[in-house]
Amino acid sequence: MGIYGPTLARIDIVMKPATDATPPCVFDYLNHRTFLSDWFSHKQQVNPRYSHRLFARRAGLSNPSLLLLVMQGKRNLTDRTMDGVVSALNLDDDDAMFFRLIVEFEAAASDEKRNSIWAAIAATRRFRDARPLEMGAFELLSTWWVAATHELARLPEFEASASWVAAHLVPQIDESDAQHALDLLFELGLLVRHADSRVEPTNVSLTTPHEAGQLAVHNYHQGMIALGAQSMERTASDARHLGAVTAAIPRSLVPELKQELARFQEHILNLCDASEAPAEEVYQFNMQLFPLSRRSDG
Repeated sequence: MGIYGPTLARIDIVMKPATDATPPCVFDYLNHRTFLSDWFSHKQQVNPRYSHRLFARRAGLSNPSLLLLVMQGKRNLTDRTMDGVVSALNLDDDDAMFFRLIVEFEAAASDEKRNSIWAAIAATRRFRDARPLEMGAFELLSTWWVAATHELARLPEFEASASWVAAHLVPQIDESDAQHALDLLFELGLLVRHADSRVEPTNVSLTTPHEAGQLAVHNYHQGMIALGAQSMERTASDARHLGAVTAAIPRSLVPELKQELARFQEHILNLCDASEAPAEEVYQFNMQLFPLSRRSDG
């Protein structure tokens, strides 16, 4: 199994857009613009005379087109306009709190801030109840030892116990984290226990919201890059390989380089899958391509 881009090689992660609802429930959404669009469409189905101007009047907005511009992604809600919009949407306290969170989630300027807001979103009971598997898929991508535990299960000597998993991962993790990883993998159907108590990994498709999926992929790569840096101190040189190339290139070459890297990753995964020898260890394979200079045109 390898993670590249937004997917796992043997666990497909599908970026899922928010679902339509009639009437729409804000807890079914992570994109506030989509929620607003569906909410407005529903209002017009109920009352064909309902208009952006009427919404603006009820929200106390001076611009009658603001709702349309927000839905189109051309304008953002601000602290000044938020209260009026929430009032016009007629949301109760819980719905209004969640709506504010998903607005802040999109507007967050850093992954650290987005992770903080995601934690508040994920702590909301009605959201957890509505999307338990999607939240599990997010955690699978965001937490390196969950994916690593899934791969450990391919080893013949694997034991589905927190103590065994914690002791065999590098760096070693707490048994509580190992137990949580096992529980999550069983819950997602990525580990199955047979009648003879044998545990095997499975290959299934999971769904995670597009908005959260992108953040989960960022979390995954940030974590794995950090582990790669730590490997220089904790791993013998004959058990690791670190290579780097610095080159001046034309900008037009970047798409081709990305395609070549993707093909190479596929080749590496095919080599791993084609091996007939039993699995003995779990390895991480990282590749990065990023600029070291600023564009001269600014």
